[in-house]
Amino acid sequence: MQNTLKQSFDLHGMALHSGSDVKLTVKPGMKDDGIWFKRTDVVEIDPLIKAKYSNVVDTKLCTEIANSSGVSVRTIEHLMAAFAGTGIHNALVEIDGSELPIFDGSSKIFVEKILATGRLILDAPIRAFKVKEAISVNDGKAWARLEPANNLSIDYEIDYSDTVIGWQNLSLSMKNGSFVRELCDSRTFCRERDISFLHSQGLAKGGSLENAIVLDKDKIRNKGGLRRFDECVRHKMLDAMGDLSLAGGPIMGAFSASCGGHSLTNRLLRAAFSKEGVIESKIIDDSEANDLPGFGLCEADLRHLIQSQN
Repeated sequence: MQNTLKQSFDLHGMALHSGSDVKLTVKPGMKDDGIWFKRTDVVEIDPLIKAKYSNVVDTKLCTEIANSSGVSVRTIEHLMAAFAGTGIHNALVEIDGSELPIFDGSSKIFVEKILATGRLILDAPIRAFKVKEAISVNDGKAWARLEPANNLSIDYEIDYSDTVIGWQNLSLSMKNGSFVRELCDSRTFCRERDISFLHSQGLAKGGSLENAIVLDKDKIRNKGGLRRFDECVRHKMLDAMGDLSLAGGPIMGAFSASCGGHSLTNRLLRAAFSKEGVIESKIIDDSEANDLPGFGLCEADLRHLIQSQN
């Protein structure tokens, strides 16, 4: 059955790219509503934006969605990953600005809040999207692919051979709460030599060593280093989890990517849903639900997150 939150929770923090202080309230949603964002600072035009792959309007260093009135919100991927990874299918996110706060650069605080608040079971079945036929997209040497499988898995490789992390690869099944245990605390990252360019483009104004891993050729600039030796590829998998959730329901299939990102994942979803026979909409029964992301979590998972390194 579908889930939402038992009650609302509030958060505020700095946005990564704009540097603005942002407040948001995450509220329970009604059955079959999905995930919606509402800009509380917008008046006289429609402030509501559906979290859907077809509403993605920009993928430059984050995922941005917009409605038909041009109202947008960006850097939604970490919260969307938290919803997907904890099995929240319906919610309303009210926000007083155009960008979500970055916090520590991961999904950790969102997951903590969701698990602490608790989930409410709704009287409606889960509708998932089963991959029936392999499909892929590419951009030069970078590529992303979906293939048939009974549950969601993510296989990702990155190549930052000009930095200390080099080439990394990881493959994980997303069932049994593995997103919370394996990915949700993995932070975003960038090369130190790219920071000046990002600032010149009006990006990463709120970036710091408190919310991003900074890579140099032979060292990690952050005090304390990495949370895991392969934290960077894990963060790319976290981003993919959030971007894939814009399908509008759980994906049942094997996702893989090499040197991908927000743009390729969105292109892949658009291609999969536009080509007949690739995606099948499917009502999930109770036995199948146990293999979806977010099921199988327990109180110990929340305790572990709270006690883990900030």
